[in-house]
Amino acid sequence: MKLNLLSCDAQRPDKRAIANCITEISNVSGALANEFTDILLEGDSIDIEVSDKNSGSALRALRKLDIDYEIIA
Repeated sequence: MKLNLLSCDAQRPDKRAIANCITEISNVSGALANEFTDILLEGDSIDIEVSDKNSGSALRALRKLDIDYEIIA
């Protein structure tokens, strides 16, 4: 399943928690997850791919971090 991460609406976003979440749900390296986090917090959207077996927990984790997303496929 592909997700488009649109924005983070948290009042005080936790960059480390967001990067860890991206690493866990999309199987990317820590450095790439940090880069994705910076891009997301600057206001640009990013596309990530999530395995179907982790999709429910991934969506829950994103909602917990106040990250808006849309499901692409």
